Amino acid sequence: MKLLIVDDEELTRNGLVSSFDWGSLGIDQVELADDGINGLQTAGSFNPDIVLCDVRMPRLDGIGMLERIKVINPDIVAIFMSGYSDKEYLMSAIKMGAINYIEKPIDSKELESAIHKAIELCLRLKRESAAQQVSANQAADSLAYYLTTPYNTCKESIEQLSDQFYIHYNQKNKFKYLCTIIVKLASASEASSELPYIYQHLRTELSSSHIHIIYTEKRLYHLVYHIYSDSPISHNSVKNVCDYIKAAFKDMGSYYIAVGGLVEGIENTYHSYEQAVILLQKSFFFDEGSLMLPEVSTKSPDYSIETIISEFSSALEANDQKQVKTLLDRLYSCCKNSTILMPNQVKTYYFNLFSTLYQIRTANQLITDLSIENNENIMDIMDSCFSYDRLHQLLMDKIDAFFSDLDSTVSENKTIYLIKNYIASNYNNPALSVKDISDYAHLSVSYLCTFFKTETGTTLNQYITEYRMDKAKQLLVDPRNKISEISSKVGYNDGNYFGKSFKKIVGLSPSEYREKVMR
Repeated sequence: MKLLIVDDEELTRNGLVSSFDWGSLGIDQVELADDGINGLQTAGSFNPDIVLCDVRMPRLDGIGMLERIKVINPDIVAIFMSGYSDKEYLMSAIKMGAINYIEKPIDSKELESAIHKAIELCLRLKRESAAQQVSANQAADSLAYYLTTPYNTCKESIEQLSDQFYIHYNQKNKFKYLCTIIVKLASASEASSELPYIYQHLRTELSSSHIHIIYTEKRLYHLVYHIYSDSPISHNSVKNVCDYIKAAFKDMGSYYIAVGGLVEGIENTYHSYEQAVILLQKSFFFDEGSLMLPEVSTKSPDYSIETIISEFSSALEANDQKQVKTLLDRLYSCCKNSTILMPNQVKTYYFNLFSTLYQIRTANQLITDLSIENNENIMDIMDSCFSYDRLHQLLMDKIDAFFSDLDSTVSENKTIYLIKNYIASNYNNPALSVKDISDYAHLSVSYLCTFFKTETGTTLNQYITEYRMDKAKQLLVDPRNKISEISSKVGYNDGNYFGKSFKKIVGLSPSEYREKVMR
């Protein structure tokens, strides 16, 4: 407990400090002030639980000082002292909630009793305040969530929660002007511990502008902030909120921010939220970290995407690398920063491109790329792409790998191709052995090992290990894949052995590699 003693008589102040064992009474810290003005200033920085003050002081008396302190800290407990039997002051002290009124000269037992009562009252008020705060926070969270649904479907709940909110925060008709801001994170793992701090700091920052905020989380990695006020919110104020959010999340991975339009009346909040959701979908085509505002201009595709898809297939079949790159550049130009296209629509186009690539890889007898082997795998890798840039780059990487593999396998022995393809299809089997491969290739184990080393320059076991490590590196790039699970996905039953093998081949442990590529 913290005690502030305010008295204009130095002798009284020093006597109070030296005459009592404040620690034994439950007081941990004591501060002094010599009049009401200085007492008010000290209370602002010291934030005392209890004020022991003289009633009559120069500049500002004890009653006036306490009135102002209670505006900032309504739960503060006061004990008044006076050398005068003044009924008017006594009645004012009682109205101000003083726990006691002690006449000077001070009786030590009387003061000790007053201090004990004050501490008991402080503790009770703190418990009540904490319970009320928990209730208010729950009401705010629930209200923020209900405002993301159409008003007519949960009108009663919204009205009840907003009434609770008004009562706790002593607000009335604050939900007159509103705007919804949604933050979409690529991953909440790094930001989760900071979210409460960001929310509280944002509340403090906005309060000076008479703007308030409630917050909820919806779906996976979607943070919804409703800002509101009893007076119109300027576009500059909304922009300032977004700038703060951008600064708060800049070191926490990839994100997008979408802002709905300003609306009037709590019943229209869903319209702002809905507009932000639509903009958030469009954000997929913009640079990560972009702020999507309602006035984002439209952009029509420069070419027919269907025509590009058709020509892509023909160019890939003809192994025309230059034409394939030209077509992909056109596709990127069509989609980048588009507000006409929808993500699912474009993902359908890319799904067809990945499928075409897989079919042509197979037709050219190239090693199987398991990541695009079936529809489920293709959908998984596309879902892992937080932005359009990542999706397009993934396709470009697969195209580059296709032409690289095509060049390196022009003169490759057909049997070597079959062996590598068998390994690509079975590398995740911990029981995969040289004997299995020799049976598949209809060769003896000794001949298989000699033949493979002669044709490729590496041993069969070394090739299998390096292939598995390449696959492990691909899995480590996606933070959704736990390191403890990756070992089994690439054919290792023993996670420790996998880690040692990975470090031997790559030079970094799996966790170090992930940290490096995720920077």
